[in-house]
Amino acid sequence: MTQPYLSIKDLRVSVEGKEILQGLTLDIKGGEVHAIMGPNGTGKSTLASSLMGHPKYKIVGGSVLLNGENVLEMPTDERARKGLFLAMQYPSEISGVTNADFLRSSLNARRGEGKEVSLIKFVRELESKMNFLEMNETFAHRYVNEGFSGGEKKRNEVLQMLLLKPQIAILDEIDSGLDIDALKVVANGVNELRSPEMGALVITHYQRLLNYIKPDFVHVMMKGRIVRSGGPELVERLESEGYDWIKEELGIIDETVGQSVK
Repeated sequence: MTQPYLSIKDLRVSVEGKEILQGLTLDIKGGEVHAIMGPNGTGKSTLASSLMGHPKYKIVGGSVLLNGENVLEMPTDERARKGLFLAMQYPSEISGVTNADFLRSSLNARRGEGKEVSLIKFVRELESKMNFLEMNETFAHRYVNEGFSGGEKKRNEVLQMLLLKPQIAILDEIDSGLDIDALKVVANGVNELRSPEMGALVITHYQRLLNYIKPDFVHVMMKGRIVRSGGPELVERLESEGYDWIKEELGIIDETVGQSVK
């Protein structure tokens, strides 16, 4: 398998006529973990949803290529089959469909016709990954995310990722609402797949997740674009100083008070 490569160039995305992403550029290769941080409302979740083809988000410019193929021309299911994966901040409930059925159908769709996984092999793999994530065996027979706590939903997203083994995984605030024990389990699941065959984009507000999932690159988003990039040391500065020093350097207007911070 060749090293996956996601290339985002000058991406512009609008929602209800308002441009949220304003020329975002980012490259992610297999084996790399990129973290994106930034204040609320800067477009982090918009980026995640746009990459997976959510119809609410309109692409108004730029390009997204996965291994040289134009992602923006693909429907969402094809993007998933090509190897994109999104762990959502607020996973949806699917009544009437068990976790096991959903996961096996997703896995077989990814593998393609004639390459479906056998039931016995699937069950063994499912049980192994659930044990790794400290999930009760009853989760396999419950309807997808129905009645799940926030932490259970996030573990379920990581379970999907472990089984599907995507080329590029996008984790949209997967640490939201997790206690420290659940956070460690979720982070272990992400680290389990860390290899040259998968790149990851981790979107988060907090340093605590990045204490367990060590990023290679850290990016700061403001006003719909990346304004600073660096290594793990950037996370530490953000944790201690916040975002005001970046706003001041760039002369960015603080929209909450309606005036420039410079």
